[in-house]
Amino acid sequence: MAVPPDLTDPPDLRAGFEQIFNAHFAEIHRYIARRLSDDAADDLAAEVFLAAYRGGYDASRGGVRPWLYGVATNLVARHRRAEIRRWKALSRAAERDEHDPQDAALSRVAAGEVTGRLAEALAGLNRGDRDVVLLSALGELSHAEVAAALRIPQGTVASRLNRARKKLRTALGEVNPLKESHG
Repeated sequence: MAVPPDLTDPPDLRAGFEQIFNAHFAEIHRYIARRLSDDAADDLAAEVFLAAYRGGYDASRGGVRPWLYGVATNLVARHRRAEIRRWKALSRAAERDEHDPQDAALSRVAAGEVTGRLAEALAGLNRGDRDVVLLSALGELSHAEVAAALRIPQGTVASRLNRARKKLRTALGEVNPLKESHG
């Protein structure tokens, strides 16, 4: 996806932005798509890079990658209620009796995205814990990168991740839903 430059901007600004865009767009889009949907990711990823282009990034705060993930996470949070409703709907669809071909098709679609129990467990986490889990699991960010993206201490990342893993294991019948993180 190419970004049309504003011809009134200096060439070095356009070049710097293009470099950031080319280096990170695909992974930011993928992260948002895994949290929401491909359609939502198209719009939200564009918003993330619009914020970067407009000058929201401050190099004194650290790397651009965690900052982009932080912006993406904040944009996803705007869609939180819809996301939770979707997870709850997937959970209900997975619980349906699969004797009816229409219900079986719904269950297959739900299972293809997220298992019903995991969706319900994720919906049951508080926002902070859910953001840490999803940045770690879907964004494959390290503890330090999650901390930078959410502007919280690394110790908070570790404690939220630990708390969330315990809740998810309990909800899933003591199955570890996440591999050890990249911390």
